[in-house]
Amino acid sequence: MKRVITVTVINQSGVLNRVTGLLMKRQFNIESITVGYTEKPGMSKMTFIVNVEDERKVEQIVKQLQKQIDVLTVKDITEKAIVMRELAFVQVLAPPHLRSEINAIVDPFRATIVDSGKNVVTYQVTGDPTKIEAFIDLVRPYGIKELTRTGATAFVRDMQKSADAPQLSLLQ
Repeated sequence: MKRVITVTVINQSGVLNRVTGLLMKRQFNIESITVGYTEKPGMSKMTFIVNVEDERKVEQIVKQLQKQIDVLTVKDITEKAIVMRELAFVQVLAPPHLRSEINAIVDPFRATIVDSGKNVVTYQVTGDPTKIEAFIDLVRPYGIKELTRTGATAFVRDMQKSADAPQLSLLQ
């Protein structure tokens, strides 16, 4: 099962290497990783997507990451209500006579054209990783010249639904 783990760290040289090294030692395959500054100066947040079959291994890695000297917080947010996004640039082979056809296909994805050449159009698409995959699958028949993805970043939504919280209804 894919797990989404966020790690808040002190932004210092070598922190990323130590954290990814720990995951590597435990034979976790990192499917996606993003790192960026947070709202607090000197801190960064890492978002990992790892494929883990055993729940105990997830608990183990969270505990081991929390012991790292530059790590401030570690959270497995997989089961929470989260916002997750990824960015991709996709260069599609698009001769002039096919561009309107391709644009009609990519329009529902809200992809934007960020560069255009004689026979190539570069699209920027953002969204959930499954949306990115669907976009790539749709333009693949036209020919993809180049593709790059940022990896997913995520955080927990502000309002979490609670099973025991009373639900308001307008139909009472």
